[in-house]
Amino acid sequence: MAFLFLCGVSNFIVGKTMLESGHPILDSLPPALRRSGGRLSLLIEFVILLTAMLLAANGWNTAAWLYGGYTTVNGLFCWLLVKGRI
Repeated sequence: MAFLFLCGVSNFIVGKTMLESGHPILDSLPPALRRSGGRLSLLIEFVILLTAMLLAANGWNTAAWLYGGYTTVNGLFCWLLVKGRI
C-alpha cells in the first residue's frame, strides 16, 4: 500500500506540473479537464489511485504493478513535456 500511496503522490505532482506547464499540447484536452486549475483531472487521478488501492487490498496485486507502470509512463511523459522534447 505504501508503494501505491507514493505512486499516487507522484502522479498528483506530475499532473499538476503538466497542467501548469502551459505547453501547447494541453490545448487538445477537453476544457473541463483544464478548468479550475485542473481539479477534474486531479479527481480522475484520485479515482484511479483509489481503485488501484482497493483492488490491491483485496488481493489483486497486479493492480499495484499496473499502477506502477502507469506512474512510470506518466512521469516520463511529464519529463518529455516539461523539457520541451515533445
